[in-house]
Amino acid sequence: MGDRWHVEVDRGLCVGSGLCVHHAPGGFALDASRRSRPRSPGTDADEAVLAAAEGCPVEAITITLLPGGEAVFPPEE
Repeated sequence: MGDRWHVEVDRGLCVGSGLCVHHAPGGFALDASRRSRPRSPGTDADEAVLAAAEGCPVEAITITLLPGGEAVFPPEE
């Protein structure tokens, strides 16, 4: 069994670039206001979702492990 992640988008930071949807169309969608949202907050670990978080120009995407909440992205310092 693989890791499970909780994916969250800070909609106050999101600028609607759409890069997350480009990297992980199965993981993210843009709403009518062009703000990103995860298609499912709880998801299996997915390299495309991680690439989307890493590529977000304003670092609006956070990923934590389920359960427990350990940071996946951005990594803890």
